[in-house]
Amino acid sequence: MAEELPFRKEIDFAYGVPSELMPGIRRIVANNPSPFTYKGTNTYLLGQGSALALIDPGPTNDVHFDAIMKTAGDARITHVLITHTHRDHTDGLERVLTATGAKTCGFGRVAIDRGTKRTSPSGSEFVDRDFKPDVVLTDGARFEGDGFALTALHTPGHAPDHLCFALEGTSILFSGDHVMAWNTSVVAPPEGNMRDYMASLEKLLDRNDNVYFPGHGGRALQPQRLVKAYMLHRRMREQSILECIRQDKTTISDIVPVVYRDLDPRLVGAASLSIAAHVEHLVARGLVISEGPVTNPTRLSAA
Repeated sequence: MAEELPFRKEIDFAYGVPSELMPGIRRIVANNPSPFTYKGTNTYLLGQGSALALIDPGPTNDVHFDAIMKTAGDARITHVLITHTHRDHTDGLERVLTATGAKTCGFGRVAIDRGTKRTSPSGSEFVDRDFKPDVVLTDGARFEGDGFALTALHTPGHAPDHLCFALEGTSILFSGDHVMAWNTSVVAPPEGNMRDYMASLEKLLDRNDNVYFPGHGGRALQPQRLVKAYMLHRRMREQSILECIRQDKTTISDIVPVVYRDLDPRLVGAASLSIAAHVEHLVARGLVISEGPVTNPTRLSAA
């Protein structure tokens, strides 16, 4: 099914060089490419006046930080908005705050087990910690910048604290990692939740956006078509997983090679977590029975 999805992989950029996507919107791509971040994490600078807002400072990277500051020039970065608190979007936050004195804006995050070291689907280690923004943005909250305004949309699923930002007076949505043009989003328990993710996709169908500017990769055009395709893709994948379980593939490790053929070995962990998210959803819907927590090698059976 993946090859049938309307992926758009092209992106015109150079590391350390800002791209003006339109007046008042500049994108800087961080040099942290991977199977999970594509060409790298996108940082956006918003505004044309003396005060700017930044969306997602990205990783800790000297070239990326220098590019942010050079692009801002004489204007002051007054606020840093966070789509979600995964490391590839926030590791560079403290350095930007120290240099600018900006205030942070985001949904806020309560750590699952504060201080515990955990491993992300990409294999990187991080410390689970709270994020307490200076300005809390809940669903529908409005952020007013210098000559522009954003409306926050709470879109959990990829992460429980995920926000998209709609640019008022336009049909532009900064979609973070919720919807990207180059690939589907990773939904990996315990933070990722498939039921929430599907509901958050459904939420976007009620909108009239013409373009998404995502956290990785280039702009997504015809976004409603893309969202519908991703929802269908997830439903079909869930049906494939259910069929595997009905055919006595009773653990996640049994299911992975059937659902993901010719999988890059680097992505086996993420694929296993994605299937776990789908299985959790199937269990919640009463279609699958799990003998314990939905983790490998728990035995699964059809209800």
